[in-house]
Amino acid sequence: MPTSVRLSEETNQRLDRLVKRTGRSKAFYLRQLIESGLDQLEYEYDILQDVSDYRAGKLETYSIEKVRENYGLED
Repeated sequence: MPTSVRLSEETNQRLDRLVKRTGRSKAFYLRQLIESGLDQLEYEYDILQDVSDYRAGKLETYSIEKVRENYGLED
């Protein structure tokens, strides 16, 4: 699926240098960067959403004592 992205001049120059050194295409590196970074971005945004839900009182929380009791982990 075609997508366009505007890069800063510095980023574009760095990408051009990498392309020249390796003989791979810009599309190859952009695809690699997006695919490898997407998992991390999803993880970070999920954490932020959890924090937001916690602050809004939307998450049920348990004390460590209650968790130990429920799972038989008491000392």
